[in-house]
Amino acid sequence: MSECLLNSRLAPDMGAFVYQVQSACDYVKGAAAWLSGQTAPRHEDNETTIGEVRVRLRKTIAFVESVQEDQYAGAAEQRVSISWGPAGKLLQAQDYLLQVSIPNVYFHVMAAYAILRHNGVDLGKMDFLGPIDWIDP
Repeated sequence: MSECLLNSRLAPDMGAFVYQVQSACDYVKGAAAWLSGQTAPRHEDNETTIGEVRVRLRKTIAFVESVQEDQYAGAAEQRVSISWGPAGKLLQAQDYLLQVSIPNVYFHVMAAYAILRHNGVDLGKMDFLGPIDWIDP
């Protein structure tokens, strides 16, 4: 079952579930690394089980949580080069974060969510949104 789920996709030309998770992780760890002046940890993109996908997610979360607030000092002045961007062009940190990183994370997480739902995994909107921090008026 897990191999079937990992290779599932909604359209022939889209990345499979495992690719969606890998990509979301890459954008998250990439943003944390570049904006804190670090090199992102490298993952081999060789997950073949749900357990291995969970390990990748945990590694990504652990890396992001390991970045201390002071490591982001000067992040606004960072310039980011993207491998698939125009040659010789850079993005300012805020533009990279708001126009590339965050939208891509949401895109790939939503695609993974949709693939899971399509395959009968019992998920709902609140599973996607996660906990909400309500406050008293």
